Amino acid sequence: MSKIMIAFDVETTGRNPDTDQIVELSMCLYEGGKEETYYQLFKPDVPIAKGAEAVHGISMADVADKPSFGEKADEVE
Repeated sequence: MSKIMIAFDVETTGRNPDTDQIVELSMCLYEGGKEETYYQLFKPDVPIAKGAEAVHGISMADVADKPSFGEKADEVE
């Protein structure tokens, strides 16, 4: 039986789970010695808070031409 490990990182527009949105998602799946990765920036419908930008370094300019999370959510199954 091969071991499976998934590592992921999510960055958001802020710290409020009720109103803030995902701006970055990266994942790495390790299974049986193989590695599969996923990385995507997303354009949110709300501004990225200055505090969040200071932490993750992603600005509204960085995501201006990116799809929304809803447009790509099916890729993350």
